[in-house]
Amino acid sequence: MSLRLLRTAALAELASLILLLANLATVHWAPVAALLGPVHGGAYLLVIGATVQVTGDLRSRLTAVVPGVGGLLVLRRLRRRPGPGREDGDVSMSATGR
Repeated sequence: MSLRLLRTAALAELASLILLLANLATVHWAPVAALLGPVHGGAYLLVIGATVQVTGDLRSRLTAVVPGVGGLLVLRRLRRRPGPGREDGDVSMSATGR
């Protein structure tokens, strides 16, 4: 569940940041910023919290603090990390696709 939460929060954080910056660069509507600002902040905090739940690795936790792309970088780092009993570090999905 935590990886799913991390993935969702990372995508929401990136999407809200892109929309905030697009709003700032174009029309700069205050209601859009008022709505997306807290969404981005909440997603940012969820990324950090989910990363703390998923891994104890200090580098991953510090990477999660990078605004916008930190969560996606953590997911990439977790995919490449060799798991127990794995030599190549490939994290393949099971036959059921879960």
